[in-house]
Amino acid sequence: EVQLVESGGGLVQAGGSLRLSCAASGFTFDDYNIGWFRQAPGKEREGVSCIRSSGGSTYYADSVKGRFTISRDNAKNTVYLQMNSLKPEDTAVYYCAAELLFQCRASRYDYWGQGTQVTVSS
Repeated sequence: EVQLVESGGGLVQAGGSLRLSCAASGFTFDDYNIGWFRQAPGKEREGVSCIRSSGGSTYYADSVKGRFTISRDNAKNTVYLQMNSLKPEDTAVYYCAAELLFQCRASRYDYWGQGTQVTVSS
């Protein structure tokens, strides 16, 4: 049973911080690249960040660069998204996803989590 389970979302004031976690099971976690995506009301899903299977390379959307940091702990089968200086426009459901082959360079993800809500108040 493949699972990706997000946690850590919640309500925070603008300027605050949250750390999201994505706990994986049922597959060889350290073979997979892990991405974070978000979908805000009325908007398309967008890629936020991605980290290679080794943790050696990371990628960020321009909208979050300098504020968000992705990391992973392969020993714990967990990836994190540290979100600082949060803005109301960061409000969205955040999803983690895993892909095996594309090194964070494509949108073809194999597994998806259920999402966690992040709400940033102004």
